Amino acid sequence: MDVVKEIIKNSAIGPLSNWYKGLVLSLFSSIVGVLLIMLVLLLKYGPEINIQYGY
Repeated sequence: MDVVKEIIKNSAIGPLSNWYKGLVLSLFSSIVGVLLIMLVLLLKYGPEINIQYGY
């Protein structure tokens, strides 16, 4: 946990308030969570999906 605190302290959000840090970190973790769910769904149902590219 000390490593994470040190990274946050030295990052661009380091001097900001704790409320704003929490908001930024929760937004980042929610984006990562959605991406992981999308990856799992793509790996599970990918061969069954018909994807067409065109204009």
